[in-house]
Amino acid sequence: MPPTRNPLTPEALTMLQAVADHGSLAGAARALGLVPSALSYRVRQLEEALDVLLFDRSTRQARLTEAGTELLREGARLLAEIDAVANRVRRVATGWEPQLTIALDTVIAPTPVMELAATFYELAAPTRLKLLDESLLGTVQAVTQGHADLAIGTVADAASLSYAAPGVHSRWLGELRFVYCVAPQHPLARLAGPLTDARLRQHRAVATADSSRSGQGMTVNLVSGQDVLTVPSTSAKLLALLHGLGGGFLPEPMARLHIAAGHLVACETVRSVPLAQLHCAWRVAAHGQSGRAMQWWLARLDSDTTRRALLQGHEARRSTLDA
Repeated sequence: MPPTRNPLTPEALTMLQAVADHGSLAGAARALGLVPSALSYRVRQLEEALDVLLFDRSTRQARLTEAGTELLREGARLLAEIDAVANRVRRVATGWEPQLTIALDTVIAPTPVMELAATFYELAAPTRLKLLDESLLGTVQAVTQGHADLAIGTVADAASLSYAAPGVHSRWLGELRFVYCVAPQHPLARLAGPLTDARLRQHRAVATADSSRSGQGMTVNLVSGQDVLTVPSTSAKLLALLHGLGGGFLPEPMARLHIAAGHLVACETVRSVPLAQLHCAWRVAAHGQSGRAMQWWLARLDSDTTRRALLQGHEARRSTLDA
């Protein structure tokens, strides 16, 4: 029969700490309002349950054994965690979600997102944040299919999608211009004039994979018959372009510094320059009231400064956001 764990309770850990603090069972008993015999009995119960000696009884002092010292150390940690859980439960009861999952399209600038997260953590809210990388239709589907609570940078307005789940709302985020780029050593970098589709077809394209979990993914600005290197994110696409592995459209704010430094070359194309209309999408609870963490993030997304930073802040290590 496995040993019982019932005696290992917060009360038992508090008792152990009291004995260690006072150095004797008698002193700990007075502090705990017990008679020494009752406290001694409880200590022995704990030792029997764990099948270890917690105190060295060879002297008048109640000295911890190595096992007792380890239990005291772990017990202090467990008591702190129990208090933390109790505090989280009390705060969640005030309207904070236990967890908020945010899907971020990989075209969104990461630094402003991390600044928003840092500001959110300053609230000391009990809500845990989980950030997901998504691309193209996969970003909005993360919300419509229940994998995320909030999506930032969706290429589609959730309200216009035939498969949108009930209770999913969306809001316009802003426009993002793209530019066609290749590395300086790429053959297309040496050609004059706008690049035709026939020219592009002769060279490999680098494309970001759609993270859609169901159905056919979305492809953007690829020429029929063109060789394609598919990568998992926009940052991976940038890296592939810098290594001369192909050509492709990048968000202009992401490409800007690399073009200025001569690491990428911006090429004109006959096809029109893409201008993405990006949105946010979020799921509203069945009772119609968003949690306090969701309300906080949506309030930040109401700010023109925040929206601009999310779309344009690829260059900055730190940017200024509305508090």
